[in-house]
Amino acid sequence: MLYRFLWIFFIYAFLGWCTEVSYAALVTGAFVNRGFLNGPVCPVYGFGAATVLGCLTPLSDNLPILLAGSVLLTSALEWLTGFALEKLFHQRWWDYSGEPFNLNGYICLRFSIAWGLACVFVVKLLHPTVLALIRLCPRPLGTVLLILLGAAMAADLAATVSSVVKLNRRLAQIDELAAKIKAASNEFGENLAERVLDAAERGAGWKEELDELSFKLALHRAELAGEREEWEQRREERLAQARLQLEEWRASMQQLLERESFGHRRLLSAFPRLRSIDHGSALERLHRKMEN
Repeated sequence: MLYRFLWIFFIYAFLGWCTEVSYAALVTGAFVNRGFLNGPVCPVYGFGAATVLGCLTPLSDNLPILLAGSVLLTSALEWLTGFALEKLFHQRWWDYSGEPFNLNGYICLRFSIAWGLACVFVVKLLHPTVLALIRLCPRPLGTVLLILLGAAMAADLAATVSSVVKLNRRLAQIDELAAKIKAASNEFGENLAERVLDAAERGAGWKEELDELSFKLALHRAELAGEREEWEQRREERLAQARLQLEEWRASMQQLLERESFGHRRLLSAFPRLRSIDHGSALERLHRKMEN
């Protein structure tokens, strides 16, 4: 029983990955390695297929009940998966909030019906062929293959979780630097922080903008106070110190944004609607940088 369950899980996890990749290719016109893991599997499809087959196969002759049960089971699994991933990693991996009849953005009626129809196709047409393929494989060979597949998935899961943890740490560092830049820019003029942060994204210079903006602002204040000459003597020192500090922070920001990471790039490509609960602006900035 466990042997067959594991094979059903891995086969449908692979078929689910193929479905996701094909859908992404139709939408984007390019190959996208979809799914939470790096390998060609989507575990949620494997669990979903195994759950539906285990619970609804006895009801397969009653098509309305089979469809309704498939919609309910797959929707519950998708909602629980989205909720658990968000609580564990503080990321919203997909979001159906823009779809009508959605529940917390984790599920929506359109996709729930699609999953239900897909399960009907699996139960009525596809699964007999899958069972025949499982029986064709000799039991000793099948057991060895399951052990290898399980070990590969466990290693992939560990690598993916590590990548997500590092991504969250990277986003926290980006937010921390952005806060420092914004706090320092308050002394020189409105919107300077956004100019510095934008310059970090595109790798362009920003010192000229800093000089011009800060000089005009401070000169106006000095003229009003009648202390222009004294202020000009202190201006260069203050600007030099501020320039060095902002340049250091900008360089650190640019390094964080440009750091190459296969795991981070793949996750952002696989989940284009990924949103960070704690570091939303940092993730948006990282998205823009990777797109450029």
